[in-house]
Amino acid sequence: MSAKRSANGWRVAVLGGGAWGTALALAMLRAGHDVRLYARDAETVAAIARGENPRYLPGIMIEPGIATTSDMAEALDGANCVLAVTPAQSLRDVLATARNHVPQGAPLVLCAKGIERGTGALLSAIVEESLPDNPVAALSGPSFASDVARGLPTAVVVAAREAELAAALAARFSAENLRCYSSDDLIGVEIGGALKNVFAIAAGAIIGAGLGASAQAAMVTRGFVELRRIGAAFGARPETLMGLSGLGDLLLTCSSAQSRNFAYGLALGQGKPLAGLPLAEGVPTAGIAARIAAERQIEAPIISAVAAILDGKITIGQAVTALMTRPLKTETDI
Repeated sequence: MSAKRSANGWRVAVLGGGAWGTALALAMLRAGHDVRLYARDAETVAAIARGENPRYLPGIMIEPGIATTSDMAEALDGANCVLAVTPAQSLRDVLATARNHVPQGAPLVLCAKGIERGTGALLSAIVEESLPDNPVAALSGPSFASDVARGLPTAVVVAAREAELAAALAARFSAENLRCYSSDDLIGVEIGGALKNVFAIAAGAIIGAGLGASAQAAMVTRGFVELRRIGAAFGARPETLMGLSGLGDLLLTCSSAQSRNFAYGLALGQGKPLAGLPLAEGVPTAGIAARIAAERQIEAPIISAVAAILDGKITIGQAVTALMTRPLKTETDI
């Protein structure tokens, strides 16, 4: 697939040279933008410049046209828009480095999913605190980096508090095989993207432990109920959680080992070593989500069980027993 710069293309800065950052840089290039990708690792910068990212996207050719750099100021110089594709738990530090270089008024689009472990803050709150002069948005939905990098058909949602900004960004980002819907429910899109990672770990653990597809389907369904409960407490709209960034992303990540969170859970269920596995954002998110649910008195037994398993407090077998012996209730009591 060839990329062609459009006459009204933006200069887009992509912060993060991992799989998702590289894939989004390619997507922005195909949408006709001038793309600059920032990565801390000089080896990654050099590899992408050569047309590959073997560490994160092996076997995928990277089209020419993406400018790569390990200099934050250079990456952000003249940017009309910034995509933050760094892990959720390091976002605050990255923004501290970028703060003096982000052009005033340029939208900062969150492309990672999670909740800050220490503070319980959603990522949009971190941006609003760190960059008060820059509008914040989020890009989320059922999308694997390798699919987007290859140019396979993918649909996502772009959300911002202002509907006009969300629609403008969605139009700018959309390309032949990337369809972007817009939403003004920023919180709902963030909650869906963050919590689905926790349930993906649970889904992987169920399969890894040999508990069967029926148990997996039950967990995903009841996990979605918990997602809706927590989303409602944050003010998320139900229709957002039923959309691409909620149910759509949940179904994708709970069904494929391409998901880092599912793969982490799979190894957990199989009793394999977890050290050295690719980053799974659901691991830190599980603990803070369980804490939020407890503090707000939200019933979230699956999230609590995942957090306890990851902390080594209970085994998968003990978690299943506890969940299966909870008091019976009507299915629609959420």
